[in-house]
Amino acid sequence: MSALTIEPVPCLKDNYAYLVYDRDSGFCGVVDPSEAGPVLAALEARNLKLTHILNTHHHNDHVGGNLELKAKTGARVTGAGKDRERFPGLDDGAVEGDVLQFGAHEAHVLEIPAHTSSHLAYYFPRARAVFTGDTMFAMGCGRLFEGTPAMMWASLTKLSDLPEDTNVYCGHEYTEANGRFALTLEPNNLALQARMKDVRALRSEGKPTVPSTIAQERETNPFLRAGSAEIRRTLGLEQAGVIDVFAETRKRKDSF
Repeated sequence: MSALTIEPVPCLKDNYAYLVYDRDSGFCGVVDPSEAGPVLAALEARNLKLTHILNTHHHNDHVGGNLELKAKTGARVTGAGKDRERFPGLDDGAVEGDVLQFGAHEAHVLEIPAHTSSHLAYYFPRARAVFTGDTMFAMGCGRLFEGTPAMMWASLTKLSDLPEDTNVYCGHEYTEANGRFALTLEPNNLALQARMKDVRALRSEGKPTVPSTIAQERETNPFLRAGSAEIRRTLGLEQAGVIDVFAETRKRKDSF
């Protein structure tokens, strides 16, 4: 069985779309195309024909390229079926538990709401890859535009329960700023210190910091670490429940 190739396509100021393709089967998808131009250029450079567009959520910086790409390539658009009217050009509505077949590859649909009410993740187990949109970032998480701290905690927990060698492909290049915030909460986290050195080195060369892995996120992402004694001391919430710790962490990041 042939391998799945995944390549980031920088878009707008700090977005990533992702080409996901298997030449043997003819499958070629793009995840979250905020604009069509960079995606079309990447397809042409690789001599690929787009067959599918996968949207994690409805925000324009993740779906803005849908209609032009669909018109020029005939690709089918997949997004949250329960939120159909907010996904331009939607053909196939997806819900939790769906298994999408792309050639020899399966994508498992996970519902991970809170940033938006119908946010999806696409998990490709054989390729050890998950596309998390704006729910889980490298060392961060999205703002709670349409959900509660409890909803986001449940969504992040669902993602963090994936196998630790799963590669995490998130929607933005926010990693260095997220890491700076993480260090204010957990400055003695040695894994976090080491990761930030790597991140700064990559960004100094203009290179992406994605993908990360579930293992790295468990060790360094403060939004997954509500049980950390150091984070709890920093927040003055030593005896609080995990959702309260998470909520305070998100509140502080909002004004960081």
